[in-house]
Amino acid sequence: MDIVGVEGEASGAVGARAVPVGEWEREPHPSDSLRTFGAVVQALREHAGLSRVDLGARVQYSKHTVESVELGRRMPDEAFVERAEEALGNTGALRKAARHLTRGDVGLAAWFRRWAVLEREAASLCTYECRLVPGLLQSEAYARAVFDGTIPLRTDEELDTQLAARMERQAMMRERPTVPFSFIVEEHVFQRRFGDAQAMRELVDHVLERSAPRNVTLQVVPLAAGLHACLDGTIRILETPSGQRLGYSEGQENGRLIADRKEVSLLCQRYDTLRSQALNPTETRALLERLRGEL
Repeated sequence: MDIVGVEGEASGAVGARAVPVGEWEREPHPSDSLRTFGAVVQALREHAGLSRVDLGARVQYSKHTVESVELGRRMPDEAFVERAEEALGNTGALRKAARHLTRGDVGLAAWFRRWAVLEREAASLCTYECRLVPGLLQSEAYARAVFDGTIPLRTDEELDTQLAARMERQAMMRERPTVPFSFIVEEHVFQRRFGDAQAMRELVDHVLERSAPRNVTLQVVPLAAGLHACLDGTIRILETPSGQRLGYSEGQENGRLIADRKEVSLLCQRYDTLRSQALNPTETRALLERLRGEL
């Protein structure tokens, strides 16, 4: 198999079989379920003579959240669906429409969307990060700060959409407690400041909480470890339900899926070697707690 570009948006999950190159070259179709649900919410709201501010007050969400749901940019949670159903006449339309909702890829970078689909079906996931805290472990404040610092600048609405997608993506770690998630992160990542000391402490607390379950392993590469074999950049490796291993690499404004067996094998070798050089999970937690105490 060849190395395949990851441009475009994924239309659905990949089944438990090998992924031929041709499938990754197809232009996928965007999911319409979020937009359809949003249109139903908007139609019922307007029929009831309510503004987005009015509906927001009744469902206990901001008008911006209501707008994001109506425009298909945000996955509504169960509380939103139930409160909106009650506020808009108890017709049953929203409850029924919500059953057909699928997690879209709105808010994800175009080159990352195909990988995000594979992530949700993976039998295991390994991540090495040397730039920033991995997205699956980021606190909400940290993720917002990351998006806020991107160029070109985003509107508030776009930032909210990206943040919602990031938090939604994290849900799979809670929903899949038997899937192994392995993270290796450079120590300097946790030393890069953002916000005030309280925001940094909340980030470390969030990372410690997210890495506490038995199926999650977090290892930090200490500064004292020196140079190592993964300095070429970040590494992501997953195993599909059929046992196929795929890799993913990312750079400035681009990303690529790696399906070539030899290259994926090389990434696995590098990852396994670094895992032996990094602090073990117990030592990692002690380091993070120490860094937190120094804030």
